[in-house]
Amino acid sequence: MVWVGVSAGSMVMTPRIGADFVQWPGAPGDGTLGVVDFSIFPHLDAFPDNTLADAQRWAADLGVPAYAIDEQTAITVVDGSVEVVSEGRWTKLG
Repeated sequence: MVWVGVSAGSMVMTPRIGADFVQWPGAPGDGTLGVVDFSIFPHLDAFPDNTLADAQRWAADLGVPAYAIDEQTAITVVDGSVEVVSEGRWTKLG
């Protein structure tokens, strides 16, 4: 099966999105579907508040590995094996 997610569609496949991305009243927490075992910080450097320093602060309390990825980066997971495909900028955090 192939699943493709972009932006929040990618984040929802992870175990947690992090408190920084929970901005709706009454949310019970930052837990998501947990299809993969890492979290994603999308749009690295695309917005003023999406710098690598912001991503590092975001990842500090997640308790799972995380990737900060820009618009030219994708992550594939095949049979549990994670591969970053990129012509841009990305960093593994945690």
